Amino acid sequence: MNYKPILIVAGEPNSVFLEIFFKSLKLFKSKKPIILIASLNLLKLQMKKLNYKKKIKVIEISNLKKNKLDNKSINLIDIKYNQKKAFEKSSKKSNSYIERSFKLAIKLIKDGFSNKLINGPISKKNFLNKKYLGITEYLSKNFNTQNNAMLIYNKKLSVCPITTHLPLKLVGKKIKKKIIQDKTKLINSFYQENFSFKPKIAILGLNPHCESILKFNEDEKIIKPVIRNLKKLRFNVSGPHPADTIFLKNNRSKFDVIVGMYHDQVLTPMKTIFEYDAINITLGLPFIRLSPDHGPNEIMMGKNKSNPLSLINALKFLDKN
Repeated sequence: MNYKPILIVAGEPNSVFLEIFFKSLKLFKSKKPIILIASLNLLKLQMKKLNYKKKIKVIEISNLKKNKLDNKSINLIDIKYNQKKAFEKSSKKSNSYIERSFKLAIKLIKDGFSNKLINGPISKKNFLNKKYLGITEYLSKNFNTQNNAMLIYNKKLSVCPITTHLPLKLVGKKIKKKIIQDKTKLINSFYQENFSFKPKIAILGLNPHCESILKFNEDEKIIKPVIRNLKKLRFNVSGPHPADTIFLKNNRSKFDVIVGMYHDQVLTPMKTIFEYDAINITLGLPFIRLSPDHGPNEIMMGKNKSNPLSLINALKFLDKN
């Protein structure tokens, strides 16, 4: 295979990610080689626990470019991590392991070895430790990119929050004309580059019904002027739309993307409509970064009942791009 490989950082060791990774390998055969960046010890423990069998090919970093990769085995770059049980309670113990995994993936991308990254979920509380709002911001910092966007993608409808993992009381302060405009441009470019069309984008208001009892109304003073300017620049946008009705079937069917002002304004209805049938794409990075649209889900660890659809969709997307 001459394709650049897909790198997968397993992320939080105590999560359902390796379970859905095993299931994905069974259900989808990628043309591009996949390299898992994870602990060999942990991989073996969870394979045994979940009754999954597949050969493991441990790849040495020094010979990385000399390896002829295929997906007959699990191609693994072993990141040392000492855990005695297949699953334990998530804690800060894994921070160094996760950091080393990401740093290696970042180095391989910067060296030109790969341009595709999938990462498993992490514990924001433990790993990010209030330094970053999410992995989107963490990776953006490592690649020195200022403008980025979180796109939760489904071919029927995608959503993008202007602010990500931010407490609600801080959202209003972060709604700025430039941020809305920059993220909308990233979304438009993504659709044109990957699907060759300009997306129909609905931009939501911040306030209920786009109305406010306060003197300063963000919908009137910030969001409307941005939409007018984007229209002048020939972007296919409209709004501000009230968030409580935009996701009704007859309304959402008119758009390719709905841009909301905060995380749960658009992710809650998105997950209600599509459940696991969506992927998280970071726009604005110099490579393609995806993640399954779910967290560590400690409640389901070891039960072998987790749905792999989101990871399968991520692999399918990278297989075509």
